[in-house]
Amino acid sequence: QVQLVESGGGSVQAGGSLRLSCGYTDSSYYMGWFRQAPGKGREGVAGIYTAGGSTYYADSVKGRFTISQDNAKNTLYLQMNSLKPEDTAMYYCAARTFRWAPLRWSSFNEYNYWGQGTQVTVSS
Repeated sequence: QVQLVESGGGSVQAGGSLRLSCGYTDSSYYMGWFRQAPGKGREGVAGIYTAGGSTYYADSVKGRFTISQDNAKNTLYLQMNSLKPEDTAMYYCAARTFRWAPLRWSSFNEYNYWGQGTQVTVSS
């Protein structure tokens, strides 16, 4: 069982920055950040292969968001810069404990553990 706890969400004006954190109780092979806006599906934002460090990003956030991990602190981060109103959503941390690589890192059903989410609101 992997427990994930997100923090760091909040309200910010467009162009601002936030850093989300996700504390985890046990290691996994892949981790990711997803978001879900009202009335929309859960979207993969960024992913990381925890052993090798490879990172993946949705086109909509490339160059603005950075995913990173601190294994010593058992924490996953999402640094979000140049935020836009369309980034407004509930953000979720996810972990995948299966050893084989996912077919698509951005597919929510590839992950078997989820946090409770943290809200990010960006005003124009």
